[in-house]
Amino acid sequence: MGAGVSKHFVLAAGGTGGHMVPAAALAQELMRRGHRVALVSDARGVRFPGLFEGVQTHVLPAGRFQAKKPLGWVPAAREMWRGRAMARELYRTFRPAAVIGFGGYPAFPALLAAFAEKIPTAVHEQNAVLGRVNRLVARRVDAIATSYDETERLPTRLAGKVHVVGNPVREAVLRLRTKPYPLLEEDGIFRVLVTGGSQGASVLSQVVPDGLAMLPVTFRRRLQVTHQARIEDIDAARASYKAHDIPADLATYLPDLPEQLGWAHLVIARAGASTIAELTAAGRPAILVPLPGATDDHQTANAREITAAGGARTIAQGAFTAVELAKQMQKLGLDPSALENAAGRAKSVGKPNAVSDLADLVESLDAPLSRLPVATPQRLREAFA
Repeated sequence: MGAGVSKHFVLAAGGTGGHMVPAAALAQELMRRGHRVALVSDARGVRFPGLFEGVQTHVLPAGRFQAKKPLGWVPAAREMWRGRAMARELYRTFRPAAVIGFGGYPAFPALLAAFAEKIPTAVHEQNAVLGRVNRLVARRVDAIATSYDETERLPTRLAGKVHVVGNPVREAVLRLRTKPYPLLEEDGIFRVLVTGGSQGASVLSQVVPDGLAMLPVTFRRRLQVTHQARIEDIDAARASYKAHDIPADLATYLPDLPEQLGWAHLVIARAGASTIAELTAAGRPAILVPLPGATDDHQTANAREITAAGGARTIAQGAFTAVELAKQMQKLGLDPSALENAAGRAKSVGKPNAVSDLADLVESLDAPLSRLPVATPQRLREAFA
C-alpha cells in the first residue's frame, strides 16, 4: 500500500467473542493506519461492550442453517439473501477496498455480497479447525488467514492462498508479553483466574471450588481467585467458595480481563480461540477444559499446540473432577519454577505480530472501485431501516 493512502474496509463477524475480539483488534490497527472501517454483524455483535468504538456498525440478517431442522432452511435462505442485498447497498456507498470475514453466519451474506460486487475478500480462522462458514467460502475468497500452523478441514488444494498470521488479541493483552511473569514466592499469594470465555462454563463453577478445597491447607490458604461465571451459576459458586473459606471475586463478565490475566499465576479455562491466543500472547500457564460440544471438537484442537509445548495441561470434561483438578494444581502450583517455565513455554507458541501481519495482508488486497455503482445515502438508509 502506498504511504498515506486511506482505504475503506468492511469486517464481517458473528456475534460471539471468539469472532468479535480479533475483528476488533484488526479494526483498531487499520484505523491506526489511517483507514476507515465498518463492521457488519448480528444484533449481539454490534452491542459487544467496549470493542468497536469509532467504528460504524451495521446489523445484517443471516439465517442459520441447522442440519437437524430442514424446515428452517427456506426462511434461513431468505434471510441470508436479504442480508446479501443489504450488504451490496452498503458497499455501493462505503466502497470498500476489501471485505474480511471472521466466521459465524452473519459473515456469510457480507461475503456473498462481496463476491457479487467483485470486491476482494479474505477470511480469518481463529480455531485450529476451519469453521463452517469459512469452509463454505474458502474456495472463492482471495486469501485465508489462519491462527495455527496446522488447520484441520482446510483443503490442501487451497494452500497457495493460506497465510499463517495468528489470532489477533487486544493491545492491552499484547502489552503483557513484555512484562515478567508475576513474582510467586513459596508463601505468597497464589492468584488463579477462572474463565469460561464470553459464554461462561457451568462445569468450571461446579468443579473448581471443590477442587481447590482439596489442596493442602498451606497451599489453599494462599489462594486468591477471580472467577467469571454464568449468571445462573454465580450464586452457587460464590456460596461454594465461601463454604471452603477460599477468597474469590465472581462476576458474569470481566471488562478488565487483560488486567486480571496480568496478575494471574495460573488460568483455568475453556480452550476457545481467543483464550488460547491471550494465554500464548501474555505467557500464562493454564489448565484447559475444552468444550465437548464445540463444532468439530475445535477446542480440543485449539489446546494441542500450547499443551504439546508444555504451557498447559488439558483435561477432557469427562475427566475433569475435583480430585483431578487438585492433582494437576499440586503438580503445577507447588513449584514456582515449574509455573514460570510453563509460562515461558506458553509464550513460545504465541504470535505477537498477528494483528499487524493480518493488517498487512488486508492492505495488500485492492478493489477495482470503478466497478462499484454508487448507492445514494437514501437507499442505504432504506436498506438498513
